[in-house]
Amino acid sequence: MKKDKLLIIVILIMMLLLASIVLVLKKGNELNDNMEIASNGEIAIMNTDGSDIVDVSDYIIPHNQIADLPIENLSTEERDSLIMMREEEKLAHDVYTTLYEKWGLNIFRNIAQSESTHTDSVRYLLERYDIEDPVKDDAVGVFTNPTFTELYNSLVAQGEESLASALIVGATIEDLDIKDLNELSQIVNNADILEIYNNLNRGSRNHLRSFSRQLDRQGVRYSAQYLSQAEVDVILGSGQEQGF
Repeated sequence: MKKDKLLIIVILIMMLLLASIVLVLKKGNELNDNMEIASNGEIAIMNTDGSDIVDVSDYIIPHNQIADLPIENLSTEERDSLIMMREEEKLAHDVYTTLYEKWGLNIFRNIAQSESTHTDSVRYLLERYDIEDPVKDDAVGVFTNPTFTELYNSLVAQGEESLASALIVGATIEDLDIKDLNELSQIVNNADILEIYNNLNRGSRNHLRSFSRQLDRQGVRYSAQYLSQAEVDVILGSGQEQGF
């Protein structure tokens, strides 16, 4: 009788071990299904819908990055650049939020969350230099600068035409961000502003790569809208960048 009980226990233990092995293998297969080899040989981990998971370093926490840097005299150009980038980063967040509601593709939600930290990092700089925040209303699609209102409306209209169009809109916004940040970084001298702009630029390059990978899955190649095609090709041909 004792031998029969022992045999039953052994069988149960073996069944549990077998079930554990099956579960591990299943999780491994799911991970493989969510991996994509980019054109540059990089392995990109994907959500179950095929969208990129945003690297945690693309979420900017400004007070950790610039707390020890001095508050320097601010030029008019630097002041104006902060006001512009506050709403330009909000533009990215708002468009992606709207396109996620339309298409339900996680890349829009993931990058919108990242963009929220980007626009907040510029707001932090505005507060640091005692500059009035141009964002009076955090509601999606609401801007002080009419140029961003027009851009929001036109980009959303384009992105609602098809999923491929929505992904092109995402790449276009990052293209614009990179171009503007490249130019603004040439006129900024303050170390804290440059630090944030460099991190915003890195994040935008990563986001451009993510949208481009999604477009590849749609059989579409992104054509540069603001940067030169050569500049875009260099970014897309290089690996995802890590930050703080």
